[in-house]
Amino acid sequence: MHRPARDRMMPMRPDEAALQAMADTIEQASTIGVVGHVGPDGDALGSMIALAFAAREAGKDAVASFAEPFVVPAEMAFLDTSVLVPPSEFPTDLDLAIAVDTSVASRVGSLAGAMGKAKTLAVIDHHISDGSWGDVLLIDRSAAATTELVHAVLTKLGWGISAPVAKALYTGLVTDTGRFQYSSTMAGTHLIAADLLTAGVEPDVIGQKLFEEAPFGYYKVAARVLERAVFDEEHAFVWSAMTLADLEEGGVAYHEVDSLIDLVRLARGSQIACLLKEAKPGVHKGSLRSRGVVDVAAIAGAFDGGGHHNAAGFTSTLEPAEIVRRITALLR
Repeated sequence: MHRPARDRMMPMRPDEAALQAMADTIEQASTIGVVGHVGPDGDALGSMIALAFAAREAGKDAVASFAEPFVVPAEMAFLDTSVLVPPSEFPTDLDLAIAVDTSVASRVGSLAGAMGKAKTLAVIDHHISDGSWGDVLLIDRSAAATTELVHAVLTKLGWGISAPVAKALYTGLVTDTGRFQYSSTMAGTHLIAADLLTAGVEPDVIGQKLFEEAPFGYYKVAARVLERAVFDEEHAFVWSAMTLADLEEGGVAYHEVDSLIDLVRLARGSQIACLLKEAKPGVHKGSLRSRGVVDVAAIAGAFDGGGHHNAAGFTSTLEPAEIVRRITALLR
């Protein structure tokens, strides 16, 4: 949705009452566990690391984790992961458990049970939510990234932002805004980025690790995906598929090909792009991107998925041809 110019110049301002309640809840807790969704992206991993790290620096007993597969993507290995513990070691007697970058219990996988045993459960997220999960909620769909909200919480708490915390926050910010090019990027997003650079972030180093490195086998997988690409000009829809055989041939892991959707979506004249990645036999994960005209969150919702207007995802047991048929029907 287009925003008036004046609104776009305003810094992101989450609901003050919700922000204060979240800050108070964190301040009052002595033991804290922060959890992101399964297969964390830069925003989820950056949010959980930043919040747990800052809490430790404030004198609290804090850890962070995410459910299996418990693997930090190679492109984010530059982050200080000392606060991370395997899901099997996540405490079950916490004062406070915080879910970041998701407001749905199923998205934290095997950690949902342990989180439910905490005295208080909080949620910090910028996705659509029905508010049914969590005791204390800070949810703002206008935020470009969950790390924007974490930054607001740390500012409200009056906690300083050290270099490791700044790197984690910047990682979430730069990945979820598409390197500051998505329409969700506001003037306030850049103000936060400026604050993080002041705290020690080196954008060239982080940018290289996140966007300019890949295993050599990625080339082979990308070649297979691009040669399968189909452009439906009538619906301005470009799509492709990736198979488990592609990964095996390239010798790369599933989490190392997340950026393939950015290649598929480049076709001039397309308004919507979809990449169907085979996660395991009979199961495909769909990544959807829009140039703004089409709400791909609504399309993902038709497959019980979700996300944002311009970027969304889903999981389906349907065959790729049937998934594409249903998406095309929604575009008519």
